Amino acid sequence: MLYPQRFSQFTREHADTVAALLCGFLLFLGWFALHLGALGLAFLLLPAAYVIGGYESAREGLTTLFKEKELDVDLLMIVAAIGAASLGLWRREYHLIIDGAILILIFAISGALEGYAMQRTERSIRSLMSLTPDTARVLLQGKEEEIPISQLKVGDEIVVKPGELIPTDGIILSGYSTLNQAAITGESLPVEKTVGAEVFAGTLNGYGALQIKVHKPAQSSLIQRVIRLVEQAQTEAPPSQEFIDRFEKGYAKVIVVAGILLATLPPFLWGWDWETTIYRALTFLVVASPCALMAAIMPTLLSGIANGARQGILFKNGAQLEKIGKVRAIAFDKTGTLTTGQVQVFQVIPVGEYTQQDVLKAAASVESYSEHPIGKAIVQAAGETVRVFSARRSALAKPLAEKAVPVESKLLNPKGDLDLVGAIQVQAIPGQGIVGITQEQQVIVGNAVFVQKYVTNLPEELREMAQFLEQEGKTVVWVAQGNIAEVMGVIAIADEVRSQAAATITRLKKMGIEQIVMLTGDNQETAHSVAKAVGIDRVYAQLLPEDKLDVIRRLQEKYQTVAMVGDGINDAPALAQASIGIAMGVSGSDVALETADIVLMADKLEKIAVAMHLGRRSQSIVKQNIVVALGFIMLLLVGNFLGNINLPIGVIGHEGSTVLVTLSGLRLLK
Repeated sequence: MLYPQRFSQFTREHADTVAALLCGFLLFLGWFALHLGALGLAFLLLPAAYVIGGYESAREGLTTLFKEKELDVDLLMIVAAIGAASLGLWRREYHLIIDGAILILIFAISGALEGYAMQRTERSIRSLMSLTPDTARVLLQGKEEEIPISQLKVGDEIVVKPGELIPTDGIILSGYSTLNQAAITGESLPVEKTVGAEVFAGTLNGYGALQIKVHKPAQSSLIQRVIRLVEQAQTEAPPSQEFIDRFEKGYAKVIVVAGILLATLPPFLWGWDWETTIYRALTFLVVASPCALMAAIMPTLLSGIANGARQGILFKNGAQLEKIGKVRAIAFDKTGTLTTGQVQVFQVIPVGEYTQQDVLKAAASVESYSEHPIGKAIVQAAGETVRVFSARRSALAKPLAEKAVPVESKLLNPKGDLDLVGAIQVQAIPGQGIVGITQEQQVIVGNAVFVQKYVTNLPEELREMAQFLEQEGKTVVWVAQGNIAEVMGVIAIADEVRSQAAATITRLKKMGIEQIVMLTGDNQETAHSVAKAVGIDRVYAQLLPEDKLDVIRRLQEKYQTVAMVGDGINDAPALAQASIGIAMGVSGSDVALETADIVLMADKLEKIAVAMHLGRRSQSIVKQNIVVALGFIMLLLVGNFLGNINLPIGVIGHEGSTVLVTLSGLRLLK
């Protein structure tokens, strides 16, 4: 029973696709039957193709006609198809029935593509909803009780254990932990939280248990606001779509009115007989149908989509391929987009007679007992290549710009077997650092304030170096050793900038992009450091999701077509609002991937420029095809009006123009 249920669910969710496939299959069988002379079978199959493929278009066309008092292309196509079939039966030219079925099939395929696009919003919202748990652990009279999130009230006290998602926004009453907020605020490093700090729903708790007081209704939480923003941004129709809708209705009105006039006036004005008049009117409906216009666009865009897919660029629909060629401004998220989003050791700076290996080995020996992300990065660096800087006292006496003297990069642990000394009495002090004993020597690792409790004073020149690193957006960890503690050096932790980021920004500027900005939830120092490294001049830092959305809207007011590149949940509203949302396929969150219009499957930023080139080339080909399609339609209409073509010639001209512009669109496959 499982497979029939799944098939039934698939047909419900993809009804338009199923209808298009059945229409095409029945059309093929009907055409084959006609060629075999099996007219009875053909007259069973072809009407079925008409009904299955044209039902949705007929329903929408009639609904628009009777409820909105408007004509649209859906109804026009049905009338043209039925007219072709009727004329084919009347004159026993059965190939005209095939032509009518082809018109139906084209619109069925178009409806299937539209239906796919319409399902994206619902999937995005479902992904967002899955970010928060369904229940929360509430303290009631000293006992824990799980209740649905919807039943939480302001003032309730909830408990969140290590490794759990925060169920709703609140204020910490007791406990200490690090929270991974990258998906909500875009901060690259986990944030340390303690009593009095605000926490957000959907963020991931670290190693500490927290007691949290609910200070706002669950429906007002940050993640719920993100959900509402995504819904709103995705339902706002862009101006181009509104223009297409108006054009479609106007075109249908003109053709229908012209068809009626052509079917009634010629006998009175030019003395045509009624058979000729009706024949010319039906021919007019066939040759005036916008199949060539539709073929002028979709094959081109689909070819561009296929080309992009081969290069790791996923366009979710053809409209986005067309739009990206018109982009005038681009906004980049920082963490996980311009940077890798992975915390790692950036520099190791020893002092005195200590070496880089000494500093890293001592720190890693105690940090191996820590679950803190910075500790994990230090331990990982013990077996990887890092950029090593010498900061000996002789160098520190030089100007600040020369205090970090680069030394040849080396493998600290070429075989991955750097022996970490076992530590005892390890004690982590939340928010400050960690201390332990290795080989009867005390090792202290942490921030400057923490380490200063164990040493007489910190070397002034190293203080200046640490300050310089912090201004560049690095997190500085101090390392000291000895029963009478002595500073060994510092370790700089950073989120690495993607290697191709700077080249991508340079190429985008050369392509004529008028404005490139960075949007991030990180602090000003870190944001400006990354922006300087990649060549971005304008930075917006310390932003929440709604702030990013506001920036995109302001950019759209000035530049109209704006692209947003991001990877996190916090980017979802901005991705949805932007004219083009571009998500990172590997590092991106599910919500970002669902919300975005374009996905870079391998996280290669340089593919943005490739996508823009495809978009611009597709625009050029589409314009060429539209000119050709309209030219053919005008020639056929004039020929039909003057009586110089018959219906078969009209159909050949109509289908020939469609084939011609289709082949033209396939040029983008190269």
